[in-house]
Amino acid sequence: MTTIKNFTLAFSVLVSGMVFGQGFNSTIYKAQFIDDKIVPDSLAQEIILSPQEKIDAGIYSMISDPVLKNAKWGFMVYDPKTDKIISAYNECSPLIPASTTKLLTTETALNLLGENFMWTTQLEYSGEIDENGILNGNLYIVGSGDPSLGSGKAGAYSYYTLVSDFISALKSKGIKKVNGNIVIQTAFFKDNKRKILPKNIVWMDFGTYYLPTGTTENIDDSKEKSAMEQNSFSKTKNYFYVSTDEVLRTDEFSGEKFTTKLPDAPAYLANTMRTSMIKRGIGVSGKVVTKMQDLEPENREVLSTYKSPPLSEIVFYTNQHSDNDLAEATLKMVGFQKYGDQTLESGKKVVMEHLENISFDTDGFNYADGSGLSRNHSVSPYSQVKFLSSLMDEPYFKTYFDSLPIGGQTGTLKRMFLGNGNGHIFAKTGTLNKVKTLAGFLKTSTGKTLIFSVLINNYAGSNDQVKARIERLLEPVLEY
Repeated sequence: MTTIKNFTLAFSVLVSGMVFGQGFNSTIYKAQFIDDKIVPDSLAQEIILSPQEKIDAGIYSMISDPVLKNAKWGFMVYDPKTDKIISAYNECSPLIPASTTKLLTTETALNLLGENFMWTTQLEYSGEIDENGILNGNLYIVGSGDPSLGSGKAGAYSYYTLVSDFISALKSKGIKKVNGNIVIQTAFFKDNKRKILPKNIVWMDFGTYYLPTGTTENIDDSKEKSAMEQNSFSKTKNYFYVSTDEVLRTDEFSGEKFTTKLPDAPAYLANTMRTSMIKRGIGVSGKVVTKMQDLEPENREVLSTYKSPPLSEIVFYTNQHSDNDLAEATLKMVGFQKYGDQTLESGKKVVMEHLENISFDTDGFNYADGSGLSRNHSVSPYSQVKFLSSLMDEPYFKTYFDSLPIGGQTGTLKRMFLGNGNGHIFAKTGTLNKVKTLAGFLKTSTGKTLIFSVLINNYAGSNDQVKARIERLLEPVLEY
């Protein structure tokens, strides 16, 4: 006796179309299963997959994808309007988030400091100015930890423009010569010249970051060489050593050890100013000196005050360009505002307290730095999605949302989602060695705003291959 079973070949046909083709096969057919063999049904009936079925099939495809064979990954899509999880896979698994960590850092800063917060750098003077325009006293550059100082980032002044403004202020005051020093007074950058004993090794080549300096003299040379070989760095680039708590920079790598060389921003500003003053005919008898603390301050008057771009612009630049130095400096500023010091520990404490206050899901969560460079971070897709959902009624939400790169158009998403997702994905990217992540918002063709998180760790293949899979995974969500 022959038995017949009717069934729908949804996943098998659709998944093969996704794995070996370029996109989704949105139609499938019924077939018969006769004596354990698939037999095409002569009266096959076309079935159109719903967006939900396509999303679920996309997850099934990812599970069986050879590029993700040994990967740990999680995914979640959520509708904040209906409070419904549309689709999820390993959504509660703690994973390395890479630079999607900046979503937490920048939001904490907006919440605590406000969108209009600005860092200030002041030029002051002590002593008296005689009838010949000679200042018998010191010039002071008083900083506040401005992460954009002299960088041109987010509309910040370059060092040249800032120095020109300060020198104009001297001339307006009638100062033609300074019989004294140029004193740098800031405690915000005191961590920049301490040596650090590293704990684990990650190498990356990025741009020039304003981060703590130090030496790797005491690390295991064999691990240094191994890391160097695995990442195939060119010696013409800047190198970064990432320990558990700190990031170091160097100009070259010897294969044995390196000592970082990056000067702190206030010292560079002061030395540039002294040189420019002398070139423009304003003599300086003294030198550039640093005072981290001034227990007996001189009476001083303000000559000029420079204000950084507002925090809203700093956050925009940070998230659009995934700028690590701005993220780390912003983290230190929130620590300073609440606890009076700019250490990493204080900044982390402020972020953790803020997240607890807004009921952030902390299961498996670890926050290690402001930028996401540390591999000691861990967070689940569920935590990220619920966090983003909780912000939608905040007064600064538009500023926060607008800071996110737009698929196919801006920032780190400019070269992703060039097809259907163009202009519909608003999200923060994250990339480390064998880590690719994306979290943010998505606007569907039916007018819904959905929230999603994709965290992929330990994948095989290339970064571009994983980016393509993330795009395919989110493609049917656009139709939801």
